[in-house]
Amino acid sequence: MKRNRQAAILELIRKYPVTTQEELQMLLRESGYEVTQATISRDIKDLKIVKATDENGIYRYCTTQNKSSDVTEKYYDIIRHAVRSIDFAGNICVIRCDTGMAQAACAAIDALRIDGIVGSLAGDDTIFVLCRTEKDAGEMKRTINQLISGR
Repeated sequence: MKRNRQAAILELIRKYPVTTQEELQMLLRESGYEVTQATISRDIKDLKIVKATDENGIYRYCTTQNKSSDVTEKYYDIIRHAVRSIDFAGNICVIRCDTGMAQAACAAIDALRIDGIVGSLAGDDTIFVLCRTEKDAGEMKRTINQLISGR
């Protein structure tokens, strides 16, 4: 749950000019995450998010440029560009990808170490992800859909 929430935070601050923790809390709630200000504050610290002036002169939250976040961003990019859809039945997610891209997307998903995933298996254009619970599968679907909708 924490990793999924933090992935959502990173996506939200990339998409929107978030200037306060209250704005971030509202956006997270709209995305289905009920969080407190204290949780957001800890996530901001964990993710090394800082406030900086963007190209429009707005003082907003952004990620620091370090090797770890660059690598994570590459994984997100692979998922954004390779995945076409995701659905789940019970605790198994089925992810459809562009032909030949499932193994790369699967490796990216594995590297992100998303909570609730037991294991994954990729073919040419399809990935099966075994989650611990049906709730974890639903969370996985929501997280992947958030990533791919930001294309």
